[in-house]
Amino acid sequence: MSGFDSIKQGLTEALAFAEGREAGAQVREIAVPSVDVAAIRASTGLSQGAFAKSIGVAKGTLLNWEHGRRRPTGPAQVLLAMIAKKPSLVGELLR
Repeated sequence: MSGFDSIKQGLTEALAFAEGREAGAQVREIAVPSVDVAAIRASTGLSQGAFAKSIGVAKGTLLNWEHGRRRPTGPAQVLLAMIAKKPSLVGELLR
């Protein structure tokens, strides 16, 4: 199977799945745990401003997460869950 055919098959399966049709594709869901943003930041030893900058969000966004007014979702939630497991990750990746 050529690269084009493989991509075409994947897109066909994705469209079928999105439309609720059986596509024969294997679907995996990954549960990302909820995160305690303040505890995660504290474990890195960074200030709010430095931590927000290091993960690419506005300081106001970080404050909203830490105070429970909003919750991180999508890629931000995944990144924070990874940092929770390995607080040195931010420093290692951004050196």
